[in-house]
Amino acid sequence: MTEPVLVEERRDTTLVLRLNRPDARNALTPELIDALGRALVAAEADPQTRAVVLTGTGDRAFCAGMDLASFASGEKLGDGGARLMRFLRGDITVPVVGAANATAVAGGFELLLGCDVVVASSAARFALPEVKRGLIASGGGTFVSTRIPLAVALELALTGDPIDAERAYALGLVNQVVAPDAVLDAALALAARIAANGPLAVQATKELVRTAPTDAARAWARLGEWQPRIFSSDDAKEGATAFLEKRDPVWRGS
Repeated sequence: MTEPVLVEERRDTTLVLRLNRPDARNALTPELIDALGRALVAAEADPQTRAVVLTGTGDRAFCAGMDLASFASGEKLGDGGARLMRFLRGDITVPVVGAANATAVAGGFELLLGCDVVVASSAARFALPEVKRGLIASGGGTFVSTRIPLAVALELALTGDPIDAERAYALGLVNQVVAPDAVLDAALALAARIAANGPLAVQATKELVRTAPTDAARAWARLGEWQPRIFSSDDAKEGATAFLEKRDPVWRGS
């Protein structure tokens, strides 16, 4: 039986997770959602994993969203659904780089919105077409207005019409647009730049930057909690020492 999510060998300190239903455009079934949620939580718990790259198998789609046949049959989510929602809310502490190898729509686009940074294929298109099926974007798509201007967010969500990679880049929904065959390499390079930094500082920074746009008071409160911990950490001492000694730091994550 083909695994719905491939957990590939770690590239240095970056783990690659690959949606693996290419014949179905990597559409989301309860089995895939469960497997992806579990894989993300396992990566978060692994101190050797400092970044994750999330991509899809094949060149037809990164992810086509919910598998409507699976939805119509009444298949239920397992525990992995709650785990995946943590990721979609931005609560997974490990940085996640989206590698949109092709088009991402509906739940597939929401997976990319859950990522911290995104590299997209120049051939990719993006959409929240749920309203066209009498549904709503319940995996975080309705919060796209926290990322882009309200009028544009309403256009995307209310029409369900797609946008191309260049417009997604112009709106700030993706960080890089590259040739289709360069997506994974570019995503791995971006992940390596993130993973090279102090892991405790990266964890704190991800939480604070994600929290600030929607709850500034909580972000300030959490900053007050994080700052003494970070500034007194072994990694802070190592960062300063490595700078003075003109060498790469050796992080401990503490």
